[in-house]
Amino acid sequence: MKLNELKEIVAEELNVSVEELTESTKFIDDLGADSLDLFQLAMAMEEKFEIEIPSEDLEKIITVGDAAKYVEEKLA
Repeated sequence: MKLNELKEIVAEELNVSVEELTESTKFIDDLGADSLDLFQLAMAMEEKFEIEIPSEDLEKIITVGDAAKYVEEKLA
């Protein structure tokens, strides 16, 4: 599962500790991410996992768990 790798990316991009991230952690509500943060996060995910995340899909990724599930589906 890509959750741990994803948590590391989120922690680095949003300047939070990996320990405070769970699958239900919300990027905007819990971590205070703005649209630029989310864009940078998406770019980091694309680079790490060699996938492409269209902006309409990015809008549906609300939590760390959503992001992990999305990456898993893209890589399947």
